[in-house]
Order: sequence, then C-alpha cells, then structure tokens
Amino acid sequence: MELEQLRKDMMTAMKARDKDRKDAISSLVSAVKKAAIDAGCRDDVPSEMVDRVITKELKTAKEQLDTCPAEREDLLTEYQKRYDVIAEYAPKMMSEEEVRSYIETHFAELVATKNKGQIMKAVMGDLKGKADGKVINEIVAELCK
Repeated sequence: MELEQLRKDMMTAMKARDKDRKDAISSLVSAVKKAAIDAGCRDDVPSEMVDRVITKELKTAKEQLDTCPAEREDLLTEYQKRYDVIAEYAPKMMSEEEVRSYIETHFAELVATKNKGQIMKAVMGDLKGKADGKVINEIVAELCK
C-alpha cells in the first residue's frame, strides 16, 4: 500500500461526506506520517513501512473492539466501522497452512533441533509482516513437541 493511495481514498471519503471512513483513513495517514518521521524518511515513505503501520493499527482497532464493554453499543459500532475500514487496507496475511509449510520447507534443519527460541528468531526475520506472530508461535510450539 502506498501513502499516496491512502490520501486519495481519504479525499474521496471527504467528498462523499463519509465521516467514519474519512476518520479511519485519516488516522492511518497520520500514523504512517509519524512512523516515517521517526524513521527519518519523511519524503519517500516505503510501502513496507505503510503496510507495517496499517497492520499495527489493525491490531489496535481489534483490541479496542475486544475490550469494549458490551453495553456500549455506540462505541462498539464506531470501533467496528473503524476496524472494517482499516481491514480493507491491511496486507493479506499468510494462513496457518502456508506458515506451517513455509517453516517445514525453509527451516527443516532448525526444527529438528527443537530449539523454539532459535526457530522463532529465524522465522520471524523472514515472515515479519507476512504472517501473524501468534500463529507463527503456535505452529513453532507444536513443531517443537
């Protein structure tokens, strides 16, 4: 995902007077800008950084949904709308089967050692941003048994 595409979509939402969508995309744009400034690449933001920030924002929105009290339906609908918009931009994550086959083919010699820490270090380096860390951790733990 490119930052410029997010900006265009935000302008489209503004023109359509879709406040919820505009707010969600606006928060993504500002989070990407902040990450770019922190990394020192304000003018030329790489798409990997944008994807990483979107994934982080998606997790934050999911946590908001999960921790919101059930009796606060107004907040729940607001959080759900925000989550749905961010999910549209989130990069596609690898499925559990894809992660398992990737680990078994690329890290077979490490899996044989049954050293979970060493396997996680190697796998996370390759799959960071491509697969959910929880899924990777569960699969590695299962393979180390």
